Amino acid sequence: MSKKRNITLKELAQELNLSISTVSRALNDHPDISIETKERVQKLAKQLHYAPNLFARGFRSHETYMLGVIVPNISHMFTSTILKGILEEAELRGYRVIISESKNSETKQIEMLRTMNQFGVDGILMSLARKTTRVDEVLNVLERVPIVLFDKVSSKVPCTQIVINEEEAAFNAVEHLIELGKQRIAIIKETENSYNSEKRYAGYLRALNHHGLPIRKKIIQSTEDISIANGRRLTNILLSLKKRPDAIFAITDNAAIGAIKALHKLNIKIPDEVAVVGFSNSVNSTIIQPALTTVDQPGDRIGRTAVKFLIDEIKNPKNEIVTKTVEIKTNLIVRDSSLGTN
Repeated sequence: MSKKRNITLKELAQELNLSISTVSRALNDHPDISIETKERVQKLAKQLHYAPNLFARGFRSHETYMLGVIVPNISHMFTSTILKGILEEAELRGYRVIISESKNSETKQIEMLRTMNQFGVDGILMSLARKTTRVDEVLNVLERVPIVLFDKVSSKVPCTQIVINEEEAAFNAVEHLIELGKQRIAIIKETENSYNSEKRYAGYLRALNHHGLPIRKKIIQSTEDISIANGRRLTNILLSLKKRPDAIFAITDNAAIGAIKALHKLNIKIPDEVAVVGFSNSVNSTIIQPALTTVDQPGDRIGRTAVKFLIDEIKNPKNEIVTKTVEIKTNLIVRDSSLGTN
């Protein structure tokens, strides 16, 4: 079976013996076109399965009403909540969304940026790949269309950036453990110089300093892949110390869950002997036993906020590019891994 090609606006006009502009205005419900003509045009368009060429329309109007989205990992639970917010808010505002995945590859990220630009999107929402070191291509595209960064951001890119209050959230999480009487609080973080990890680590250090607790290098553990497996591995290292920690703050829920698994394996009581706090409030945080105390990241709100700021920049373009950071507040969800059961 041969492929059917899309019918063009010109062919639709010829079939109806009308001008292309009349057919176009009829399809767009223009008030200057009679109801009878609109009905004729729309009936034939439906019969022939006419679909407007968004790219051609975009070249004429300089707007495609399409937004590009680039994320490191689509399957990541937190990312999926952000995408949900993006899709819903974009639809409310009359925009379509093209989503692509960089797979945490800087090369792939550059390729996706170029593709989005070629598609003629009106703006781009982007969470940077973990090992982003070169931002030249981001800056090149930013000269052409607005870009809003979210979650994984960079101070090297002068644009609107939507983040959570990373440092304050980590400070509150560690302070919670200190107020419970914990003195030797370990941290499991990333080795990479990522925005998120650095901010959460800064919050951890600030909480210790604020409460006059020493910074013990041996209980500061880092890993490139902040996974359940590595959370478990690093916790085993912490537990092998002569003076082991009485609490663990992990900068992701996955690492915290790995810590809980390691503690279970050695029959260490949680939270009496070692309390655990994570970061993300993922679905798994309520499935693991004991349920995980964690920082709730409002992904849906981050996505919606990013779309609002991007569309505002599309509709109200400025002559100069300005860096603006928008912080979304978080909450600490206290569960059994730190407070225990009564």
